[in-house]
Amino acid sequence: MRWSTTLVRIADIDVKVHVTFLLLLAWVAMSYWRAERSVEATLAGLAFILAIFACVVFHEFGHALTARRYGVKTRDIILLPIGGVARLEQIPENPRQELWIALAGPAVNVGIASMIAFWLQFTGGWQPVEELTVTGGSFLQRLLVVNLFLVLFNLIPAFPMDGGRVLRALLGMQMDYVKATQIAASIGQALAFGFGFLGLFSNPFLVFIALFVWIGAAQEGSMAQMKSALGGIPVSQVMITDFRALAPSDTLGRAIELTLAGSQKDFPVMEEGRLAGVLTQDDLIKALDGHGRDQPVHAVMQRDFKTAALSEMIEPVLARFQECAYRTIPVLAGERLAGIVTLDNVGEFLSIQAALEK
Repeated sequence: MRWSTTLVRIADIDVKVHVTFLLLLAWVAMSYWRAERSVEATLAGLAFILAIFACVVFHEFGHALTARRYGVKTRDIILLPIGGVARLEQIPENPRQELWIALAGPAVNVGIASMIAFWLQFTGGWQPVEELTVTGGSFLQRLLVVNLFLVLFNLIPAFPMDGGRVLRALLGMQMDYVKATQIAASIGQALAFGFGFLGLFSNPFLVFIALFVWIGAAQEGSMAQMKSALGGIPVSQVMITDFRALAPSDTLGRAIELTLAGSQKDFPVMEEGRLAGVLTQDDLIKALDGHGRDQPVHAVMQRDFKTAALSEMIEPVLARFQECAYRTIPVLAGERLAGIVTLDNVGEFLSIQAALEK
């Protein structure tokens, strides 16, 4: 994900933090400072927020390590102001596996809450519930409450929460994947409508949650339909074979000419018959702004890029678009460049397939 940086690498999984997460920390620090005018209170508030997100990281590792058990890799874990996301490379087709992966995250929070409860019981550190507030009361007891809240919130049967995936997995044991996803997405959007309606008359934060759930459910439904439509289709049927390429010694002026002459946005860069890089439209625009049209392509092109094999199916190739910062993936037959795949072209292919089916 763009605007994120790696914080630490654990169990071969990068834990990244999005830049907006730092804005959350700044907002929390400012809120505590305005309320207490105390450095100690501000640091205590930041420590509590960081402890919550540590629990969120453990939650996401519950998903990631359980997925690894079933042979599913996790690209990374990203911390956002609204929580964390473990980006799995794929969703298991076996609904029982998806069920256990979805439940693993909340199970971790149950475990954390249980350990805190045991410690408080052992040390006699319980406080009356009425003494607990968002900013005051026992640090550990508040953390216990937060973990229980994370369990309940994540088990709401709506995408993109874990409860939505649990619901789809349970439905998937009785019907096909696409239908199960559509039913789970519809239930999630119905809940989102309810949250939004209540939020208009009570807590505005519910409106934000409703929007988050509605978008997540819609995206999950669309992805399931796309996965079904592209299942079993090879890259060779979708890729563009009529494309232009650049040489490393070409200038950006040549790239401008090719861009204006057609609809191609990103260009493979070929050197002595082999793929050497990819020049993206974003990199082209940035370079023109700083150095003009005479700069050579090799100074601007992406050298770390994803490729697809001609023999591959299109479905796993689509997942690679989430890992790279450009809209074009070169397709190789051995070392020969056979074509390119773009998201726009995939969308056009799906539209044509839908029209032919009708």
